[in-house]
Amino acid sequence: MKGKIKHSKPIKILVTGAGGFIGFHLVKYLKNKGYWVRGVDIKEPEFEKTSANEFLLLDLRSKRNCETAVDGMEWVFNLAANMGGIGYITKVHSPIMRDNTLINLHMIEAAKKANVKRYFFSSSACVYPVYLQNKPNISGLKEHEAWPAEPDSFYGLEKLYAEKLLEAYQSETNMQIRIARFHNIYGPQGTWNGGKEKAPAALSRKVAKAIDGSSIEIWGDGKQTRSFCYIDDCLEGFYRLMLSDYQSPLNIGSERMVSIDELADIIIEISKKNLTKTHNKSAPQGVRGRNSDNSIMKEVLNWEPKISLEQGLVITYKWIKKQVEG
Repeated sequence: MKGKIKHSKPIKILVTGAGGFIGFHLVKYLKNKGYWVRGVDIKEPEFEKTSANEFLLLDLRSKRNCETAVDGMEWVFNLAANMGGIGYITKVHSPIMRDNTLINLHMIEAAKKANVKRYFFSSSACVYPVYLQNKPNISGLKEHEAWPAEPDSFYGLEKLYAEKLLEAYQSETNMQIRIARFHNIYGPQGTWNGGKEKAPAALSRKVAKAIDGSSIEIWGDGKQTRSFCYIDDCLEGFYRLMLSDYQSPLNIGSERMVSIDELADIIIEISKKNLTKTHNKSAPQGVRGRNSDNSIMKEVLNWEPKISLEQGLVITYKWIKKQVEG
């Protein structure tokens, strides 16, 4: 691995968005590696108590709260964002742009003033342009293809702007900034109901609730494609990125592309139920095809995701089934 940092004592790390899905898992991951971790979010984790050394309830749209959050920290993992699945980001626009712009601007400025050494930003595959994703069978999206820009959502546009904001700060400070473009991260302990859930969680919930012999609804025609990355692989990938000397945005995701119909079929098979699928073609479905190109990731990190979609979905479905059954 390039540029690995050696340290003699646990580094103090801030994880923002620590009450959310990826942030919750990241806190546990870092704690298991011996780091002292401060978690910050506007809410506590929903399903299980945080393992952070310290957890602060702070609204990071506030400049003062961002300054409180970074105080005394050496590294920052900024995962805080107003976000959700396709049903959410296609109907909620100004709150996403406003909230995330405030969070990202105040956080990077606070980190600069606090002399934070390393700063990680969670970007998204949503930054990639529509014109590269207009058919189900596409090649993996390469990092340089984000420009010329044409994201399909306000959420993607805000993420792309934030990447440029951080590039500007990196050019003028000694802070080391790392940017990961996440491709559909899934797993247990994530939102599975209420409108902000993503496809693996939504389909797992539908299957878990369905009576054997009935049907589940698929948004779109089911032919739209995506790649999905299990949470444990995601954590390993962007931790390796944080330790590396790579300064440009990097895809963190799987290169295995499946249709939403295929995703549903895998979950149905895991459930051992006999279910059919119906399609709601008027429902939001996003771009027609999206997949990660991991060429640079493999070179820079000397690593690639290890957990198969089937393995990850078994764990995810069982956890969501347990939530559904109460």
